[in-house]
Amino acid sequence: MKPHLKFDNQERSGIFFLLLLIIMLIGAYFGLKFFAHNRESSFRFDEKTQLKIDSLKSAINEKDSTRIFPFNPNYISDYKGYTLGLSPDEIDRLHSFRVQKKFVNSAQEFQEVTRVSDSLLGTISPYFKFPDWVNSKDERTIKRVEKDSEISVGVSDLNSATIKDLKEINGIGDVLSARIVKFRNRLGGFLVNEQLYDVYGLERGVENKVLNNYKVLNPPKIKRININTASVEELSSLVYISRELAQNIVSYRNRQGNFTNLDDLLNISGYPQNKNERIKLYLSI
Repeated sequence: MKPHLKFDNQERSGIFFLLLLIIMLIGAYFGLKFFAHNRESSFRFDEKTQLKIDSLKSAINEKDSTRIFPFNPNYISDYKGYTLGLSPDEIDRLHSFRVQKKFVNSAQEFQEVTRVSDSLLGTISPYFKFPDWVNSKDERTIKRVEKDSEISVGVSDLNSATIKDLKEINGIGDVLSARIVKFRNRLGGFLVNEQLYDVYGLERGVENKVLNNYKVLNPPKIKRININTASVEELSSLVYISRELAQNIVSYRNRQGNFTNLDDLLNISGYPQNKNERIKLYLSI
């Protein structure tokens, strides 16, 4: 064994430095482990600091929240309701109320219909904007305004208005006038005035200007689609019904049996409840 264990000075130095390096690495490993343990054990939850962090987060969220503009709560869409903080059930209650052709005329009535909390009502009700006649206490004034809104002098047929005609209305240019005519053609003609509200990008104030000059005087004759026999293709041919919704309708019919009432469509997932009255114009049992 002696010849194998005999080293010269250079080899002994190399072995010494190798052992020294190994000892230093082991020492560094345990040192770091001990330091990390002490640092972890020294951590304490600071409730005051956490409260400050939470308050800063709330301030940031409040700053980045969606700005609310005055609006009529009777026409809250699903997306609008979501941004305002309404729950799906509260939005559905409002839409079901509006399906009956009823309107809320005050913040209190809005809460009675939707059952929103007092805190949420206090946040959004300052932005409620109702028609001027709603705030009038004179019943005769209300009836006169309602009658005037139904009968206008010199009103033309909305279904015969051209792009050029529509462009003469303040707030409507080439894009919106063409969009109105295109949507009317897809429908095969407007059946009711409210269908103008479904034109994409047309603001409510501009819509009212249009309806002051044009109304549906000669609605087209249409063949209603039987909801109990219609195929997915027939249902999806309607502007208001996508192919996915048509499939949901047929699937619901296959599971539950034939529809007995058109309002049963309100139970179907993805059904646009705020457009129910317009959709029913094209359907039958």
